[in-house]
Order: sequence, then C-alpha cells, then structure tokens
Amino acid sequence: MRYEVIDSHCHLDFPKFNRDRDKTIERAKINGVVGMINSGIDYRTNANSLDLARKYDFIHATLGLSPQMVPDANDGKIKQILSQMERNIGKAVGIGEAGLDYYYCRTAAGRKRQEDVFSQVIELADRYNKTLVIHGRDGEELALKMSRDLDRVIFHCYGGSLETMHKIVDAGHYVSVPTLVCFSESHKAIAQNLPLENMLIETDSPYLSPRKGRNEPTFVRDSVPVIAQLKEVDETEIAMATIQNTRRAFEL
Repeated sequence: MRYEVIDSHCHLDFPKFNRDRDKTIERAKINGVVGMINSGIDYRTNANSLDLARKYDFIHATLGLSPQMVPDANDGKIKQILSQMERNIGKAVGIGEAGLDYYYCRTAAGRKRQEDVFSQVIELADRYNKTLVIHGRDGEELALKMSRDLDRVIFHCYGGSLETMHKIVDAGHYVSVPTLVCFSESHKAIAQNLPLENMLIETDSPYLSPRKGRNEPTFVRDSVPVIAQLKEVDETEIAMATIQNTRRAFEL
C-alpha cells in the first residue's frame, strides 16, 4: 500500500551504517519514508547528526546527551556536550535523546547524576523552546514529572506502564511507538491504548529490528499495518496521523 511515513527516531550515523549509509537513506526515501529524525547521544553523534541534516534536506537532527553515558562522564565532558548543544541549537529540531535510564544504572549515585544532568538538558530545551526527546527506561514517571511543563515532549521508544502513558498523554505530550510493536505484546498494548493524536512511530535503528539483523528507517513501515489492525483503522490513517504529529512535535 502506498502512503508516506516519517521515522521519528533513528541513528543513521552509527557504525552499523558505515558500509551503506547513503544507499540505506535512498532506500528509505524510495519506500515512502519522507522524513527521518536523527538523534544524537553524545558529542560525536551530535556532530554527525548535524552533518547528515546538512547533506539531506529530509533528515533533521536532534542534539542529545544519553543518560547511559552520564554516570561515567566527568563534569568537563558533560559541560562540553551541553555547550555543543547550545552552540548548534538553531540547526536542530529538538534536544535529546536525554533522560533517565534506571534499567542499566542501578546505583543511587549514578541515578542522581542522571537526574542532575537531565535537569540541565530540560533547562536548555525550555530556554530555547525546543522539543525534548526523552529516553526514559524504567524512569518514565520521574522523567514526566521533571519535563511536564515543557510545551513539546516526546517519550521516544516508550516501554513503560499504561498508567504512566496516560499521564504523559494527559500532559499533552507525545509517545513514540518503536518497531518492537511488530512482535512485542507490551508494545502492542501501548499502541492499542495510545490515542492516535499523541502517537509517533520510529525504528530506533540500527536497533530493535522487526526483521532479522539491523534495523533501518524503511522498516518503520512494518509498524503501520500492525498498529492499524490493533486500532481497527486503515493503514493510511495511521501513516497520516503520525506524519502530522511528527511535524507538529518538531515544528517541521
């Protein structure tokens, strides 16, 4: 079926795409992926995301500071990345991914450091009125509490509870459904219960492939029939709604 979609979160600059990056991007374009949001997670990937956005007018960069790197990074490194984000804020459509990852970080000190750094990222998004892209693994509730007052927030690759998801929706924020929805029962429940006006779709490629091997932006299309069946609507309705939501969320 012919319809256009947007991959609202991918990492095309990651090494898994080194051998065929341009072909992968072209393949997505040919298959109706009319936009891709490439998310940075640290200094190097932020720079790479900006490079991709310069090269392709349908790729947009967000500048991030992943919570997974925060506990081991010294203050100088954190400051360097925050400064880079602020310097390039006008070239980015959003801030993130950033947030809390309590799945990988189990220590109280590490989690507190994640919270401190995340609060600085939130302040940056707020000051420049930029969309915030949240990585909130096992920390969704607190991430929502911390970011509630921002105008535009996206919980990327959401895997939290339905209860917290409803709170996110009530706050007027967006929830991004990953290609995991093709085989994960918990993500199917999320998609089924998530109002269409709050839904984005993403691959998080090169991760979470609905097929064997590496994920890529083209595969975001695999999610559409699955979500359409869950919500008992046409595939085109899912595609159109998620495109409109992504454009609204990132002010594209």
